[in-house]
Amino acid sequence: MDSMDSLDESLLRGLTPGVLAVLVRRGADFAAAEDAVQDALLEAVRSWPTEPPRDPRGWLITVAWRRFVDATRADASRRRREDRVDEEPLPGPAPTTDDTLQLYFLCAHPALTPSSAVALTLRAVGGLTTRQIAQAYLVPEATMAQRISRAKRTVSAGRLNRPGDVSTVLRTLYLVFNEGYSGDVDLAAEAIRLTRQLAAAIDHPEVAGLLALMLLHHARRPARTTADGSLVPLADQDRARWDTSMITEGIDILQAALARDRLGEFQAQAAIAALHADAFTAEETDWVQIVEWYDELAALTDSPVVRLNRAVALGEADGPRAGLAALAELDDSLPRHTAVAAYFHERAGDLRTAARLYAEAAQHAPTLAERNHLTRQAARLNSA
Repeated sequence: MDSMDSLDESLLRGLTPGVLAVLVRRGADFAAAEDAVQDALLEAVRSWPTEPPRDPRGWLITVAWRRFVDATRADASRRRREDRVDEEPLPGPAPTTDDTLQLYFLCAHPALTPSSAVALTLRAVGGLTTRQIAQAYLVPEATMAQRISRAKRTVSAGRLNRPGDVSTVLRTLYLVFNEGYSGDVDLAAEAIRLTRQLAAAIDHPEVAGLLALMLLHHARRPARTTADGSLVPLADQDRARWDTSMITEGIDILQAALARDRLGEFQAQAAIAALHADAFTAEETDWVQIVEWYDELAALTDSPVVRLNRAVALGEADGPRAGLAALAELDDSLPRHTAVAAYFHERAGDLRTAARLYAEAAQHAPTLAERNHLTRQAARLNSA
């Protein structure tokens, strides 16, 4: 708060808990109230030096409540758009368009860094919580909250009339799909719908690559859980339940994109998903070729998550010892690092270590379904 003197900073800090409590009493959930109060504080920083209010507390409550109401209405509007989407996305070009995709481009503001633009879009348009966005970026929630606040401040200081670039929008759609595919918010079908719209509007191989990737992953969704919601690992899934028409469409889109010889990360990821989809059984999976695609992907992204997935593929191709050796070169704080280590120790015959690692991984699992699965794996080995 560089524009405020120390007295006003102390005043704002002192008023914040009370303002937050008022919003909660009025019916706002705590996370939404925190966001609204944060927006009100930013507005106070901008306006109070020239127009100090006579009643600072009342001013903050009024502005924060208005921000909460605006955000609630925007969220309701977004959810109505999602409700118009069928449970499963329709094949072919998107039949209708709305302003959601345009909002994605506007939030990808040129004044923002790509990571900040994605975070802002996920929060403002995608409806994800700060915690969910922080998990996707592998950063603490407080760090992500600060990043989103800075993005809001940057955009509000200018005008929201300069669309951003396609790569930022693709990154946002990818993260929205991931949250819908594996998280606790069902946004996968909406992400596919918007990506179809983008593919119909823009002739871009990476747009096609992302659409193919989404379709190939979404095709496996019916087999990913049991009737009681338990997680089913890829190797154990009933492949007869996979959506073959969606797989065919995804592979056709991918092949057309790869033929243009402009490889990008989404095309490489889609190629890996296609190799899984091509295998009639888990044993027939071409892990050697998957390792090669992960090498391509690592060269494109230098992502620690990609290197973790490559270690998994290498362990499947060359045996658990090779997988553990590759895993040892990576940061053990990476999400699912411990679960992968448990799997390879089990395959190597070290059941005691595997059971301990499964139990440890369960404590840090990002979803309840994954936590329950890892807990069952630990219990199975301990009973053996």
